Amino acid sequence: MLRIHFTSDDLTNVRIARHPDPLWEIVCSVSRLQTRDGAALFDPWRRAAVTLLRRGGAARAAVAALRSLVPYAGYFPDFLTPAAEDPTEDLHSGIDQVLTTPRPRLHQELTLLATDGARPWTGAELARGDVTALRALRGHLRTYHREFIAPMSNRIDAATAADVSLRTRALMDGGTRAMLHTLRPMATWESPVLTVDYPVVRDLYLNGRGLLLIPSYFCWRRPVALADDQLRPVLVYPVDSPFSLPSAHRVPLSRLLGSTRAALLCEAAVRGCPTTSELSAATGMSLPTVSEQLAVLRDGGLLVSRRDGKHVLHAVTPLGSRLLDCP
Repeated sequence: MLRIHFTSDDLTNVRIARHPDPLWEIVCSVSRLQTRDGAALFDPWRRAAVTLLRRGGAARAAVAALRSLVPYAGYFPDFLTPAAEDPTEDLHSGIDQVLTTPRPRLHQELTLLATDGARPWTGAELARGDVTALRALRGHLRTYHREFIAPMSNRIDAATAADVSLRTRALMDGGTRAMLHTLRPMATWESPVLTVDYPVVRDLYLNGRGLLLIPSYFCWRRPVALADDQLRPVLVYPVDSPFSLPSAHRVPLSRLLGSTRAALLCEAAVRGCPTTSELSAATGMSLPTVSEQLAVLRDGGLLVSRRDGKHVLHAVTPLGSRLLDCP
């Protein structure tokens, strides 16, 4: 259990990153390779990864190195996931931050990792900031992202965009507290504490620093936080929508080309996470008709839906947005 303690200042300084952090996606996905958790969601990705690993080469070396730094269900060094002042999708700038980690911090965190039973692939070289070891780490991070994360970019973008849209609507309608309530059941808000499902008991006092929420496709079931409470507070949480994102190839595109569905998709995009009733009122269609057509849009990967109390909210995916932008 992780208890995050807010002050009034912290509640005014809660942000949601628009995109996943590429380094957090690397760390979380390395954990997914070491377990069968989330089989329905991750097994197709795992099978592709196994095929790639059987070929050996740089991909296998990258996985071996990163697994030694990110053991499943154990401590991993915070320096692998540096917090940027402005959340960014830029992998290379993030890696640059990793490589410029102060040497005392490298030594401290890798010593903690070794104390926890892990054996980093470089031994003492990385801990003392050896240039060759740091360059090797840079290569492994780049290779891993290219081979295992980049091919999933469309799915990751779609899931994240829908999740952020739904939580942003809660923020706009009800403020920070309402948005924090959307993190249930993985986290429960009872002012002034956000209690997070977590493998160890911890208390994190924000003390006016605020909190950055980072959506993650590869995070599973429970959120993740940095081990060092003195670092800028972040909470990486699993996106809510990938479980309802089917393959866009299941349904022929022609099935989506109708005036009724086009109108619903357009209204969903313009209104930003409307409810089923709001779409019914905007288009003049009956609720059963709207529900039926929304199901078709979901099957086509153009829309995702999420229940919020008594209502169901609908968000357009990046694929749906691209379709609307087509001439």
